[in-house]
Amino acid sequence: MRLIFAGTPEFAAVALSALLTAGHEVVLVLTQPDRPAGRGMSLQASPVKQLALSHGLPVFQPASLKDVDAQAVVRQANAELMVVAAYGLILPQAVLDMPASGCLNIHASLLPRWRGAAPIQRAILAGDAQTGVCIMQMEAGLDTGPVLLSEAIDIAEDDTAASLHDRLALLGGQLIVSALDQLPLPAELQPESGVTYAAKIEKAESVIDWSRSAIEVSRQVRAFNPFPGSATSLDGVTVKIWQAAVVDGCGVPGQVLSVSRDGIVVACGEGALLIRTLQKAGGKRLSAAQFIAGHALCAGVCFSSA
Repeated sequence: MRLIFAGTPEFAAVALSALLTAGHEVVLVLTQPDRPAGRGMSLQASPVKQLALSHGLPVFQPASLKDVDAQAVVRQANAELMVVAAYGLILPQAVLDMPASGCLNIHASLLPRWRGAAPIQRAILAGDAQTGVCIMQMEAGLDTGPVLLSEAIDIAEDDTAASLHDRLALLGGQLIVSALDQLPLPAELQPESGVTYAAKIEKAESVIDWSRSAIEVSRQVRAFNPFPGSATSLDGVTVKIWQAAVVDGCGVPGQVLSVSRDGIVVACGEGALLIRTLQKAGGKRLSAAQFIAGHALCAGVCFSSA
């Protein structure tokens, strides 16, 4: 098919690659403007832009699609259909109506659960047993359109946002190719019950509350890996925890119960957390064994809110 593709991060780049491999003609790629990133804060092209340029595809990076000049560029592409994946900009109704066959969105949840910006992290935080990908016909509402195709996957006990993202990205690429092969597909309206919203992850959420249960803190560590990380404080210094597991134990929330090469056991409001990988502010990620080799840490010391 003659397609416009709209997307920005790696999740979207995986889908674009799948469409190109399947032989679809991508006549225009929409992606967000280059953003400052890295220690030097130099402008960085999005993963979708990098992939598009490597394939010689035309790239358009408007700050908004609400102005008529930007809409004219989309209209001139004369596409049959637009595929959208984690684009990050609102598509006005005028743009949604341009492709003859409409716009399809690749969404990383089992709609109507986790509509919105951060479905992968919110599913882990909530302790969901499953998530998945939906191919959805886009409309003006936030992820409210009818679903054409979906597939569920299990969330493993050790899944982080990074590992789950990678599996869902691959599934998204497979499903959009399958959906385009089968068009026209019956559109199933989303049920009115079971709607939840996956709000954008804010850095303020990264602070660990040790009075919560070990299960909840463990989910937070997994959901916020790789961004924004789960932060605590040790002797006034911020420490991020990247890998941990729930273990038996009780004590004052935040108190170190034991220290060994296998990990640092910290009491929570219920149960305890075995910290396996952590990072001091300004330092590198270290295993527990590496961390305690360079830091005097013993039972009775307390972690606190960062």
